[in-house]
Amino acid sequence: MKRILVTGGAGFIGSHLCARLLKEGNDVICLDNYFTGNKDNIIPLIGNPHFEMVRHDVIHPYYVEVDQIYNLACPASPVHYQYNPIKTIKTSVMGSINMLGLAKRVNAKILQASTSEIYGDPFVHPQPESYWGNVNTIGIRSCYDEGKRCAETLFMDYHRQNNVKIKIIRIFNTYGPNMHPSDGRVVSNFIVQALKNENITIYGEGTQTRSFQYIDDLIEGMIRVMNTDDSFIGPINIGNPNEFTIIQLAERVLALTGSKSRIIKQDLPSDDPQQRKPDITLARNLIGWEPTVQLDQGLQKTINYFKTKVL
Repeated sequence: MKRILVTGGAGFIGSHLCARLLKEGNDVICLDNYFTGNKDNIIPLIGNPHFEMVRHDVIHPYYVEVDQIYNLACPASPVHYQYNPIKTIKTSVMGSINMLGLAKRVNAKILQASTSEIYGDPFVHPQPESYWGNVNTIGIRSCYDEGKRCAETLFMDYHRQNNVKIKIIRIFNTYGPNMHPSDGRVVSNFIVQALKNENITIYGEGTQTRSFQYIDDLIEGMIRVMNTDDSFIGPINIGNPNEFTIIQLAERVLALTGSKSRIIKQDLPSDDPQQRKPDITLARNLIGWEPTVQLDQGLQKTINYFKTKVL
């Protein structure tokens, strides 16, 4: 049994990770300030004697004895991270400093949940880990993109200077149960609008592409990366390389929900990436990982979840 700290553990990804780690027989501490996390996501775990919930903000130091740390704390949807951009970048930067300091003190292995957004609006497609990205440092998305890029820098510097055992993963668009209905992400937006028979809102012409990964695939990849040999630190892409246009996603949601919704178009937000697709060669070769849940299968599970929340 390992003692594992998950920051942002009541969030969409964090709650699934906590459940999986408990299922594997670990002792799990879930740290969350509920800025975007939701207690409902972790209520099913509360009765487990090996699960501990702590209300705490990672911009302040936290002291505990653990073997591993998964650093997930940060608003991850544009609606949430743009609501308080200063808070967002403080969470990424100060949160990383505090968690890396903790890992250094107790000799824990720590994984940073970075993001495909560090690639910005890419000139290289698909995006390999070697690509440095094309990011606007002063745009409305910069609080998230640049915060995550700085967090990667901090992880590397703590590793080089203090020999902290680190892992860096870059998470591509992920969806599934426990997403917040109003988080502004494209999958949750489309499903909620379709279930309510409201207009499905597409920004721009809908020709921009994304690669959608189901939550179970992501969790499997995260745990495999954490448990690699200490000589491997990353970064490593974890995402589904199957690429879809936003229009195609809207059409799939309409078909699976049987909705009467119409597709309407609105102006494209600032700095919205035109294409996003991971090169997962490294993940395939190093950890034997690739996604197993295809889009229709994952969307149906997510639709069934949202039916219990919005209908």
